[in-house]
Amino acid sequence: MHLYAKSYMETDVYKTKDIGEAAALYSSSIKLLRLDNGDNFYWFVFESNNAETIANSYWSGELMLKAKTYYDSLRTLKERLFSNK
Repeated sequence: MHLYAKSYMETDVYKTKDIGEAAALYSSSIKLLRLDNGDNFYWFVFESNNAETIANSYWSGELMLKAKTYYDSLRTLKERLFSNK
């Protein structure tokens, strides 16, 4: 299992607090399940379906996404994040 300082995987879910990584997952059609409140941050909680592989591709710079799709995903996640505050 790939462990990154800002993300981790549990049974059946993949969590990250990095909005860029979350946007990459969301853009790749990984289902966002919920936002979990941390101390001073939120976890983006996704289905674990292929999320680790996509996250690894994102962090290695190998993930290919359409720029508009990524931007729209980032905007959607920001809207969800700020609606929870």
